[in-house]
Amino acid sequence: MSTFDKRGESLENRYAHDEELRFKAMARRNKLLGLWAAEKLGKVGADADAYAGDMVSADFEEAGDEDVFRKIRKDFDAAGVAQSDHQIRRTMDELLATAVEAIRTGL
Repeated sequence: MSTFDKRGESLENRYAHDEELRFKAMARRNKLLGLWAAEKLGKVGADADAYAGDMVSADFEEAGDEDVFRKIRKDFDAAGVAQSDHQIRRTMDELLATAVEAIRTGL
């Protein structure tokens, strides 16, 4: 195998690893986001855990964060929870950073 081939294989492996970490971080973020939203909605215990699971599943509807955002926005509006779009998106960003850090540190 030539040096060029080894470099290409190394880059492919790195890309696959990065994508796996990204997937794990997003799933963890969505679970944390679901627990945060469940608290705002007054859900506790098994109901909160189920809602967090629904949030993880909601992310598979389409690429990107809009499917998750729409679910929270819809649920908050239906329950009369006062959170602005900016607050929701800011929380999404903060929880993603938390999830990434947890993965980096092995938590």
